[in-house]
Formats: sequence, structure tokens, C-alpha cells
Amino acid sequence: EVQLVESGGGLVQAGGSLRLSCAASGISFDDYAIGWFRQVPGKEREGVSCISSSDSITHYADSVKGRFTISKDNAKNTVYLQMNSLKPEDTAVYFCAATFYYSDTYCSNGGEGYDYWGQGTQVTVSS
Repeated sequence: EVQLVESGGGLVQAGGSLRLSCAASGISFDDYAIGWFRQVPGKEREGVSCISSSDSITHYADSVKGRFTISKDNAKNTVYLQMNSLKPEDTAVYFCAATFYYSDTYCSNGGEGYDYWGQGTQVTVSS
């Protein structure tokens, strides 16, 4: 059984930082591309950042470029999303997901094509 478990969410003031983690069991991140997505109630899910299985390709939404960094520790089978300079508009539930086939399009369109999903972690940024 494949499981993805996110952690690291919480409440932070604007300008602060959080690091989200996504730990997997049942699959190896050596073989899968991983994406971070977020969703606000009433809005479509948005791609935040994705990384290929080889770590050679990363993709960021324009809204987070220069503030968020995705990284992967294959030894720990964990992907991280370092979020700096957080803004109130970053408030959302953040999900990690895995796909065998990396695509910038899969990342940009909210995760269509991603096969496995975590349960999400809430990030709240206060102004």
C-alpha cells in the first residue's frame, strides 16, 4: 500500500517560514516525481512546486518563485518544501503527490496525472 504523509504545517505570521515534509512508504522517490499542491476551499487545486525523480528538473508556480524551494532526500524517501517570506495568500491545505511520469503540465494543472496523494497539511499565514 502506498502512503504519503505530509507534516510541518501550522500557523505563522506573514514573512515567516515553514518547512513541509512528505514521507512515503510503498514507493521509492528514486522512481517517482513528487509535487506539492495547495487548495483553498471553493477554489481549484493549484500546483506549487514539483521535482522529477532524478532531481534534475524542478518547477515552481510563478506565485512562489524565489520564496519556496523543493528538495528531495532519497535516502529518507522524503520530499521537502521550504517556504520563506510567507504571505497570507499562501494560506491553504498543502498536499504532496507522486507520479511515475514527470511533466511540467501535470504540475501546473493542479496535479492531474498524479497517482498517489497525501492527506494534506494546513498552512495558515496571518497578516
